[in-house]
Amino acid sequence: MASHRKPRTSPLAGHAARTAATLATAAAASVAALAQPGQADPKPTADQVRAQVDALYQQAEQATQQYDGAAAAAQALQAQANQLQQQAAVTDDQLNTLRGRLGGMAALQYRNGALDPELQLLMSAHPDDYLQQAGDLSQALASQTGLVREFEAQARSLAAQRSAARTKLSALQAEQRRLAAAKEQIQRKLAAAQQLLDSLDAATRNSVTSSLDGAGAAGTGVQPPADFGSVVATGRAALAVSFARAQVGKPYVWGATGPGSYDCSGLVQAAWATAGVALPRTTYDQINAGQRVSTADLRPGDLVFYYPGVTHVAMYVGNGEIIHAPHPGASVEYAPIGEMPIVGAVRPG
Repeated sequence: MASHRKPRTSPLAGHAARTAATLATAAAASVAALAQPGQADPKPTADQVRAQVDALYQQAEQATQQYDGAAAAAQALQAQANQLQQQAAVTDDQLNTLRGRLGGMAALQYRNGALDPELQLLMSAHPDDYLQQAGDLSQALASQTGLVREFEAQARSLAAQRSAARTKLSALQAEQRRLAAAKEQIQRKLAAAQQLLDSLDAATRNSVTSSLDGAGAAGTGVQPPADFGSVVATGRAALAVSFARAQVGKPYVWGATGPGSYDCSGLVQAAWATAGVALPRTTYDQINAGQRVSTADLRPGDLVFYYPGVTHVAMYVGNGEIIHAPHPGASVEYAPIGEMPIVGAVRPG
């Protein structure tokens, strides 16, 4: 998500990981400061506000990854529930057909004055009721054994399909609750960050937002370095890098997977999808979706993960540069690989 930029250093600088306690303390301090506007303490400096906003962006990114995971799970559960419901409808139709055939047999027995009580039970409109009472039905209806057994199997299948569908729908409701909780947390963190920025005068706010967005001595982050072409991606990685480069300048939106906007994991997922590689939705899963590599062995197309909670991901594009979707208010951009603390790298495919 966020680029969380610090002053430009060497490409692989800045790998020291910040602890979660530090982030939580910084965010809590920012909220406390806002809650007491009348206190005599001096206003926070631009660097202090930048650190507080940076911490809030990281916490929002963590919630975003939880949101992305819940959204992907909910989508899969909905598809599975739909499939089970469709299968149940087909099975129900087959049961109705069998019931009709058995009805013809019952009518014949009725005309002959010999309608079995067991066959009357078989004609029940509720297969579950029938199954509970049909222990000896095959023996009692020897002349219809094959048809009865088929009916029993289809009834059991229907009951199992309906039960599985109910289970999937229950799990779907749980994921939807997770989605709502993660969304609320994201919005709360981003609102706190915006409140901090709004508390600054215009000049200080511009300075803070510019540093967060990677502006300054290295430019806006939208243009690649002059020697970008000296490092060439190959194979499927070339397709992924080409796609990522074409997205530069598109806005960051949490939970987005394109084509008009992205969050960090959505960007790299979409990029590698163009190369025929299906990546998981979240950074937590993406870091395990490929061959682990060291920063010294990085190639264009490799994924680089940041922060102790593995809350941010970028694509390495060569020459010590990455492309990533930083944070709300920013756009997909080029950045030095070492401006955030690296926790791992993976080569997909």
